[in-house]
Amino acid sequence: MKTIFRQPKAAWAVAFSCIIAFMGIGLVDPILPAIAQKLNATPSQVSLLFTSYMLVTGVVMLVTGWVSSRIGPKLTLLLGLILIIVFSALGGMSSTVNQIVWFRAGWGFGNAFFISTALAVIVSVASGGTASAIILYEAAMGLGMSVGPLLGGLLGDISWRGPFFGVATLMAIGFIAVIVLLSDVPKPKRKSSILDPIRALSHGGLLSIGVTALLYNFGFFTLLAFSPFVLHTDEHGLGFIFFFWGVCLAITSVFIAPKLQERFGTMRTMYAILFLFAADLVVMGIGVSSKLTLVLAIVVAGAFLGVNNTLITTAVMEVSPVERSVASAAYSFVRFVGGAIAPWLAGKLAEWYNPQVPFYFGAFALLLALFVLFNGRKYMGNVK
Repeated sequence: MKTIFRQPKAAWAVAFSCIIAFMGIGLVDPILPAIAQKLNATPSQVSLLFTSYMLVTGVVMLVTGWVSSRIGPKLTLLLGLILIIVFSALGGMSSTVNQIVWFRAGWGFGNAFFISTALAVIVSVASGGTASAIILYEAAMGLGMSVGPLLGGLLGDISWRGPFFGVATLMAIGFIAVIVLLSDVPKPKRKSSILDPIRALSHGGLLSIGVTALLYNFGFFTLLAFSPFVLHTDEHGLGFIFFFWGVCLAITSVFIAPKLQERFGTMRTMYAILFLFAADLVVMGIGVSSKLTLVLAIVVAGAFLGVNNTLITTAVMEVSPVERSVASAAYSFVRFVGGAIAPWLAGKLAEWYNPQVPFYFGAFALLLALFVLFNGRKYMGNVK
C-alpha cells in the first residue's frame, strides 16, 4: 500500500488535476433543485445537465486516442482542461436551462479529452504497476467527489451560478499544475485510428465490462442526479450528505477494494457489490419518504461504489490486449451512454409514475449488469 503514495511528480500532477476534474461533477449536484426552482424547470429538464455532459463525453471518447497519438498526451490534457474552463464559466453566465444544457455538453467535450488521457498517463508514469496507478486514480476520483459537493453546497448557497465559476477557477489551477509539473509524455509509438476503440469492443471481455458499466451507471446516476430531488434539503444539507458519500467512496476505493480483491478475487467481489448496490436502491425506493433512510442509503452506497469503481477500472486495464488508452476510450464510450440516459430517465419515471420507480429501475439495471458480467466471465482471461 505504501508504494501507491510513492509516485513521481508527473503522476501527482495528473492526479491533482483529476481531483479537480471530479470535483466538477460533485460541485453541481447540490444545486440541481435550486436550478429547477430559479429557472422554472422540472427534474427531468434539469437532469439534462448530466445527460448532455455524459453523452458528449462518451461520444468524444472515440476520438481522444486519435488526437492524443498525434499531439501527445500532455497537450491533450491541456486541451481538455481549457475546454472545461471555458464552458463551465459560460454555464455560470447562462439565463435558461437550455443554455446550461448546451454549455454542459461543451464541458463534456473537454472532460472526454481529459479523463481518458489522464487515466492512460497515470498508468504509464506511476510506479508500483497498473494496480497502484489505478488506485491512485480512484483515490483522486473519490477525493474530488467528496470535496466537490461540500464546496458546491457552500458556493450554491450564495448563488446557483457559484459552482460553475468555482469549477472554472479550480480547473484553471489544474491547467497551471499540468503545465508546470508534468513533463512531456512520449506520444504512442503508433498513431491510432478513430475506429480503434470500436474494433476493441470486439473483444468479449472488454465489451462485457463496458455493458456492465453502462447498466451500473443507471444505478449510479439515479442516485447522484435524482436523489437530491426527493431529499428536500437545502444546498448545505445536500453538500454534507454527498460529502460523506464521497468520503466512503474514497476510503473503500483505496483501502478496502484491494483487500477484497486479494481475498475474494475481482469477479466475485464485483458480483457481490453489484447485488448489494441493487439492494441499497430498493431500500431507497421503499423508504423514499424517509429522509433518514435516504441519507443512510446514500452514504452506504458510496462504500459500494468505491469498491466497484476500482475493480472495474482494473479489469478494463487488464482484460483487453489493445493499448490502455484505446481500451479506456472504448470502455468509456459504452459506459458514459448509461450515464447519459439514466438521469433523464430517472426524472421522467418519477413524473410518469412516482418517486419510487427510478430507484427500482436502477436496481433492476444493476441486476442486469450482474447477469452480463457473470455471462462474460469466459472472456476475462487473467481477470479472476
